[in-house]
Parts: sequence; C-alpha cells; structure tokens
Amino acid sequence: MSAIHVVKEIYIYPIKSLAAISCQKALAEEMGFENDRRWMLIDAGNQMITQREHRIMSQFYPQISAEKISITFQNQKHEFSIHEHLDNLIEVNVWDDKSEVIEVNQSTSKWFSEHLGFECKLVKIIKSGDRKHESSRLKETFNVSLADGYPYLMIGTKSLDFLNEKLNEKVTILRFRPNIVISTQNAHEEDDFDTFKIGEVDFKNIKPCGRCIMVNNDPENGKLKKEPLKTLSKYRVVNNSVLFGTNIVSLNNGIISVGDEVVF
Repeated sequence: MSAIHVVKEIYIYPIKSLAAISCQKALAEEMGFENDRRWMLIDAGNQMITQREHRIMSQFYPQISAEKISITFQNQKHEFSIHEHLDNLIEVNVWDDKSEVIEVNQSTSKWFSEHLGFECKLVKIIKSGDRKHESSRLKETFNVSLADGYPYLMIGTKSLDFLNEKLNEKVTILRFRPNIVISTQNAHEEDDFDTFKIGEVDFKNIKPCGRCIMVNNDPENGKLKKEPLKTLSKYRVVNNSVLFGTNIVSLNNGIISVGDEVVF
C-alpha cells in the first residue's frame, strides 16, 4: 500500500518576498531550511520591504550554485557570495520581532536600488538567536529566520485542490509560498497534525497560517488579483483570520527530500 502523506514539493525563498527556488532536498535547521529567508531588503529607514507594497519583487528570481546566489530580474543578473557580509550590525523589525542583520555588500544594495527604483539594502541574518519569535498560543519562544513568523509552512495538496474547485481561474501552490507540500486525502487535514517525522527530521505543528493580501499577487506576472482571498474568506475564516496551510517547527537538524513519507 502506498503512503498517504508524501512530500511532493520543497521550496526555499533565500531573499524574503522574492521568488521561490524548488528543491529536491533541503537541510532543515532550527531557523528554517538552509538559506531560506536568511536575506531581506530594507529601505532607507531600515524597514523591511515586501511584496505587499512592491509586487514587482515576485519577478526577481534567485538561484544558488557553488556558494553563490544569483538574482535575475528581466534580463539583468547579479550575484553575491552566500557567506559575504559587511561588519555594520543593523537592528530591524520583522513585524513585532526585533532582529539583528548585516548588509551583504554595497554593490548588491545598489543593484536592487536601481531595479526597484528607490534606495534599499540587502541584509542578512547571521546566526540562530538573532531574531526570536514568541508564540502567543504556546507561550514559547522560537529562533526564526526573516520569514513572517515561523520557520516552515506546510500545505497539503487537497487544500489547494479544494480551493481550485471553487475558483474560475485556478491558482498554483506558489501563491501561498509553502516550504513543504505534502500529498493529502482531505482538505486542510494538515492543520490538525501534531508531531511527525519527514526524512531525518521531527517536526511539530504550531498553528494554521493566517493569510494576507499577498496571496492575491500572481507570481507569474506580479499582478494583483481579487482571488483567492475573496473565495477563501467565504469558508476559511477563524477569529477574523483567513487560514491556509500550517506553521511548523523542526525539532532537530537533518535532510528531507521529495518523496519522503510523513510518519506519525
């Protein structure tokens, strides 16, 4: 008998709010997958920059090869080393959390500033503990990356299928920026998972993920649509929050791969 819950897709987003990289396998760490949202763009006032205000960010495509990250935007390309950074510590906020970050280099900041049309810097979070996020539900504090809240977002295939049955224009899973996509039998069953193992890694489910206007940004072209938030808000609202996918944390480091079974 074939397993019901199997990893179908794995994604990382090296730079917050830029496009995804699809992976066959990834190293899970406390802060999230290796190289997942360890970088982000900040403006001249050291405020984080996201697709919520700048939808064009979805059109910047990262790749990782030989310890370098290259970014392609339209027909322009720029690359920098995964390990490089300056020495100037900068304190920024990611929503309600304070985080210490460091600028990567001035030429990379200049490249992004030119292509986005305003002054910005590319910054990096260096180590675990440089940003802490408190779970109001669990009264626990987690060391996280520059992701919105938690290190990992997991979505079941049936959740997307169920939504797409209700939409005239189908959406892809990339609207929801997951890290792990698993095969499921029922829509939103992932919300009710507790602890489970994938590959070498034990995970714990924290809470379903509340969604914002960003899911209406079509990653194919950076255009804002009315869906899927409009339809989701008809059947997925809990405590004034539209839920889709679930936030999880890893309990140890290790490799997970596409094809791995989810073991309870």
